[in-house]
Amino acid sequence: MEQCVLHIALFLETSQVKMKLNCVFSKVDEYGFERPDDFDYKAYEAFMSRYMAILARRAIRWNLILTQQSLPDGGTMKRFVRKGVPAQYRGKVWMMTSGANFLKSRQPNLYQDLVGDISHQSWDEIIQNDLNRTYPDNIYFVPSSDGKLNSLYNILRASARHNTSVGYCQGLNYVAGLLLIATKDEEQSFWLLTVLIRNILPSYYSSNMQGLITDIAVLGELVRLKSSKLDRLLKDLNLPWPILVTKWFICLFAEVLPVETVLRVWDCMFNEGSKIIFRVALTLIKMNEKELLRCTDFGDMAELFKQITRSSSVLDCHQFIEAMFKLPGSLPSSKIDSLRVRFRQVNVR
Repeated sequence: MEQCVLHIALFLETSQVKMKLNCVFSKVDEYGFERPDDFDYKAYEAFMSRYMAILARRAIRWNLILTQQSLPDGGTMKRFVRKGVPAQYRGKVWMMTSGANFLKSRQPNLYQDLVGDISHQSWDEIIQNDLNRTYPDNIYFVPSSDGKLNSLYNILRASARHNTSVGYCQGLNYVAGLLLIATKDEEQSFWLLTVLIRNILPSYYSSNMQGLITDIAVLGELVRLKSSKLDRLLKDLNLPWPILVTKWFICLFAEVLPVETVLRVWDCMFNEGSKIIFRVALTLIKMNEKELLRCTDFGDMAELFKQITRSSSVLDCHQFIEAMFKLPGSLPSSKIDSLRVRFRQVNVR
């Protein structure tokens, strides 16, 4: 048994290292995204030299977990997920931890039936128009016969038919697109998107976006409680939270943070729920609180909120996830739920 595990470890470590090294100096990363001209290759190489060993170790552990008859208990699973799910297992693990497998088991043929529905709906044209705006810097989302645009169209079109109270909302294309990149599977992406819309983020993508508006207000209150000086400064600058963080929430940090960091965040979100979004936002703010407090006008503050999502501190996804569970301090679900009730009532009035 030990020899078998050793062979697995050697294979996984070698293949992971080769994959990552092939991407270090490439203009395109391992997920198909073109790197910007100002990409810091030196910092990335330093990070990857540490992170590849972590990936190899995690792959060994996850391979052993997924060959067992059942998953570990909640606390053990939480620790495993927080340390990272290897790319090759993400689709399978997300489907299990999020409850998407259960939904699929109740309607196993649903996705094929929805894709096969040729009736025209009002959402179809809107979805089609949004396709070419989805990750234009990704080689898999350029118009081509072997790209992912047709798969993305199928997922969004099926979702609009299944989740009729939502239909389609801009922002879902980025979420569904990254799900497709991560899982490499249309049907898994559809079910994971359904879990997000129905269970994890209810009313984020509805016509009035009530859930999104409420959660942004909740974040503002959490900042008041945990970073009172920044809260006062933002009020003095008359800078409302929706201007700063709407994209963070509606895209779940896709198109905001580095891709590997987003996927590590999603590992936790599919297992622990929407409170992870607040942890990410608060961590970004806490990490950069001193710089934010130096801002003296509306424009500088808004620009800095963009810059903090591209700093070296978010490139190292492993350290960022560790900080995410330390810097914000205690953040029980009961506290978030009570704040949601409070601000939902305020917004309804």
